Amino acid sequence: MQDQASAAARHNAKALRTGMADAERRLWSRLRHEQLGVKFRRQHPIGTCVLDFACLAPKLAIEIDGSQHLDQLKYDERRTEWLATQGFAVLRFWANDVMTQTDAVVIRVFENLQVAASTAPTPTLPQRGRESTQKESTS
Repeated sequence: MQDQASAAARHNAKALRTGMADAERRLWSRLRHEQLGVKFRRQHPIGTCVLDFACLAPKLAIEIDGSQHLDQLKYDERRTEWLATQGFAVLRFWANDVMTQTDAVVIRVFENLQVAASTAPTPTLPQRGRESTQKESTS
């Protein structure tokens, strides 16, 4: 669950929020204040991970990968799989793409939000008076 972050992840998230990379800062300027119609959190801890950006409803994680991620592809793969078990879809962007093609990245995020919203299950709410009507008709 997103509320069950380890103490180390919470500590790391706080430190990462104060030292965001340029690409993270640029994308955050386009995600904050519900500009895409949903609330995003930056450097959000979940489990032992810290997500660059997280939208909790629908569950969408955005990761900005720098060149160091070339050496940790297997780690990123396992992390993405774990996030999927938590119900998160994960979008990954190269930091260079965020810096040079910001609009295209934001459009892709928006499209994924639209897809996630359309496939999210709609809760079935009880209909008022339905239960009493059925009881009356069986009497």
